[in-house]
Amino acid sequence: MTIAETGTDTAAQPTSGTGTAPVPSQSTHRSTYQSTYQTRVADYWNAEENPVNLELGRIDDLYHHHYGIGAVDPSVLAEVADAGRTGEVPAGHRERVTAELHRLEQAQAELLASHLGDLSPADRVFDAGCGRGGGSVVAHLRHGCHTDGVTLSRKQADFANEQARKRNIDDKVRYHHRNMLDTGLATGAYAASWNNESTMYVELELLFAEHARLLRRGGRYVTITGCYNDTYGRASREVSLINAHYICDIHPRSEYFRAMARNRLVPVHVQDLTADTIPYWELREQAAHLVTGIEKTFLDAYRNGSFQYLLIVADRV
Repeated sequence: MTIAETGTDTAAQPTSGTGTAPVPSQSTHRSTYQSTYQTRVADYWNAEENPVNLELGRIDDLYHHHYGIGAVDPSVLAEVADAGRTGEVPAGHRERVTAELHRLEQAQAELLASHLGDLSPADRVFDAGCGRGGGSVVAHLRHGCHTDGVTLSRKQADFANEQARKRNIDDKVRYHHRNMLDTGLATGAYAASWNNESTMYVELELLFAEHARLLRRGGRYVTITGCYNDTYGRASREVSLINAHYICDIHPRSEYFRAMARNRLVPVHVQDLTADTIPYWELREQAAHLVTGIEKTFLDAYRNGSFQYLLIVADRV
C-alpha cells in the first residue's frame, strides 16, 4: 500500500547547502500517488489528538510520534508500584510518569540522530514521515544541519512549522505537506535521511527508491521500525491487531533488506532494540492517563517473538 496526500504546501525551500540545484517550491509540486487508503491515513493524523503524543511533547516542545528505549528510572517504578499496591496516587505522580516516558522517547530520537553520520551545518537531511516534527529538531540541534520533514498531514506540517518558528530555527528546519514516496525534492541533495516508525505506512520498494534518489552517493539512511519476525512465520494475531489500530501494514523483517539491496542501500549496522523498548511499554501500560488500549498487544508481540523493534543503518552506494 502507498501513502499520499494531494495538495500543495506553502513553505518554499531554500537551495541545498550542498551546492546542488535548488529544491523546487512546495507550491509547484503535486503528488502523483492517490488512493482511498491514503486519504484515510491522512484523515486519521489530521484528527489525532492523543495525549500520549501531546502531553509528552508539551514538556519541552519536542513532539515525537514514536516509542521509547532504555531503562526506566527506578524511583518512578517504585512510585508506580506503591500507587498500585495502596491505591494512593502521590502529588505529581502523573507528571513524573509523563516526563519519564518522554525521556525514553527522546533517547530513541537521539539514538537515531547519532547514526546519521558526520554531518556539517551546510548539510541537508530528510525526515520521511516527520509527524509533529520532533525528530527533525533533534537532528538539527545535534548536527546544525538543514532539515526537511515531510508528512501527509497538513495539520502536522503546520504545527511543526509553527514550533520551528517559536524556536527561531525555521530558516534551517522546515516541514512540508507532501508524500514521502514522491517528494519532488532535489535528487542527490541530502547527506542523510530517515524514517522513524513510519515505514509501515508505505511500500518499501517505493520508499527506498525515493531515499536512494534523494541521497548523495555515500549518504546515510537510518530507520527505526517495528517489523514482524519471519522466523515466527506469518504475521501474528498481535501484529494484525497493531495494523488495525494504526491503519498500517507492518512489513516482515526480511523485506527491509531485500528492498534496500534493490535500491542501492547497503546495511552497515543492524541493532535489535526489542528488549530496550519493553520497559517503555511496561511503564506506559501503567500510565492510566496515557493508555490507548494497544499496550498489552505490543508487549505480548515483543515477548512471544513475533514482533521486533529494529534499528537499521545503511549507506547509499
